Amino acid sequence: MRDANYPWCILVPDRDAVTEIHQLSEADQQQLLRESSQLSKAMETVFAPDKLNIAALGNVVAQLHIHHIARYRNDPAWPAPVWGRVAAQPYTDELLGTTARSLLGGLSDGFTPDTGRVSEA
Repeated sequence: MRDANYPWCILVPDRDAVTEIHQLSEADQQQLLRESSQLSKAMETVFAPDKLNIAALGNVVAQLHIHHIARYRNDPAWPAPVWGRVAAQPYTDELLGTTARSLLGGLSDGFTPDTGRVSEA
């Protein structure tokens, strides 16, 4: 997510017309959980958050997607939800690249993120 206020990643299963986790095959559900766990571990290593918020919220974008947000007791929205609390802070290209490389370095084999897509959410 392009908001430097919070380290924030979104997993999007590459499956058409899927809006809910239960609509995925059992194998795809297990793969999503593996990828979510791998991303969570990488985010904990890179960002050392006080808490990770992980949620499948799709009120604006219907396609299934899982938010992973690193939260800190001193972040601008703590302890409330991040949506609508403060204006989004855009990443600089340099910070976005550094952050993406750090996260990719922490992901294990079998996880193939598509860093070319940017959510409009």
